[in-house]
Amino acid sequence: MPHSEWITVTAIGGIALILALAAAVTALCRRIKQPAVIGEITVGICLGPSLLGLFPGDLPDRLFPAEIRPHLGVVSQVGLLLFMFIIGWEFNGSALKGRFRSTGTIWISSLALPMALGVGLAWLIYGSHDVVNGKTVPFTEFALYLGVAMSITAFPVLARIIAEQGLQKTRAGTLALGLAAADDVLAWCMLAVVVALTTATGTAGFLTVMAWSAVYLVVMLWLVRPVLATISDRLRVTHTQYVPVLVASGVFTSAFVTSHIGIHAIFGAFMFGLVMPRRHDSLLHRVAMPPLETVGKLLLPVFFVVTGLSVDLTTLSAGGVLQTVAIIVVACLGKLGGVALSARLTGMEWRDATVLGVLMNTRGLTELVLLNVGLSLGLLTVQLFSAMVLMALVTTGIAAPVLNRLLRDDDRAPLVGSAVGTPDVAEVAVAPRAGVAEAAAGRGRGAH
Repeated sequence: MPHSEWITVTAIGGIALILALAAAVTALCRRIKQPAVIGEITVGICLGPSLLGLFPGDLPDRLFPAEIRPHLGVVSQVGLLLFMFIIGWEFNGSALKGRFRSTGTIWISSLALPMALGVGLAWLIYGSHDVVNGKTVPFTEFALYLGVAMSITAFPVLARIIAEQGLQKTRAGTLALGLAAADDVLAWCMLAVVVALTTATGTAGFLTVMAWSAVYLVVMLWLVRPVLATISDRLRVTHTQYVPVLVASGVFTSAFVTSHIGIHAIFGAFMFGLVMPRRHDSLLHRVAMPPLETVGKLLLPVFFVVTGLSVDLTTLSAGGVLQTVAIIVVACLGKLGGVALSARLTGMEWRDATVLGVLMNTRGLTELVLLNVGLSLGLLTVQLFSAMVLMALVTTGIAAPVLNRLLRDDDRAPLVGSAVGTPDVAEVAVAPRAGVAEAAAGRGRGAH
């Protein structure tokens, strides 16, 4: 067999294994009421050096040779870009309207405290992770990145948890949706700045990246968005067979542009979703959304496993374990503690304030996307990346059991007979508009 054909066949076999394991683990996660992302990233960790690599024969390299991993990476990025596009398209701006004035204290605390603690943590651990691949990581970028990583909330996972716990009509549930949306948009913007700082060469390079980013935003908002709205209004049934392909082309073109600007491809995919027409009963939405959502959902397990293969828990020394514990504690104190305390100060009961904090502390897939950006930029060592992935798993995994405990005697929350998975991406934005529970029940499928 020619070597090029061997690479293709081996990559296909690796994808087949990933999808089979992902399906099995997703079923298991539903039974134990955990999001699918928990199981899929665990599969990746187990297939990598952390577990499978402990056995003789270098099994991870046999299953996923170094030569095929770039190919798996491309497949995973396609799934990730489509996912980010769908999240942008389904972003519900109405969840933010009328909330900032009454909940400004909570929102500021949900961002400021985690970021401050993240910067403080960066100052403490910088000496252990200041060199990545032989290059010194500037402290400013390192500290800003950790601050953003500590402040993120996983909006898709959060939406499904709210649905499953029956919190969509409570103050804590509605506040969590609005706050998470606002948090994530601002966090992505800050991450774009960090990426620009990291990739730019000097102050002039950074200003150039920011200038081109501003031009990109102007073009997307003032040119691309009106054009897309016009296309949506004039679309006819006879054109529908071409629509998903052209929309996907737009997603990847936007991602290509932002990557070349220097603010990462995921921002281009997300932004293209944001400028898409918002009418969910339109022909454009009905024709383009299902196939693109399905392809993204199909390929996302590859992203999780590729992420897990980069995690090496064997590199964690005793000091690394202590740092991991510190990272988890800082993450929970910053997000859960900051939100709960500020919510209590605004008049919420302690239980509702704690529920809100637990919801906002959920990180899931969103954190993994951010961590992969940091790893690809050379901001994270393998040890720190591994510790941060564990933090994402812990903060996501504890949400369901803690909420079950807090709401045990509350008839608002159905605590049995439902799985806490993540919604299909389309459900994420439908939920705030039409009721989270109705969206979840209407389609009954879990994603990430």
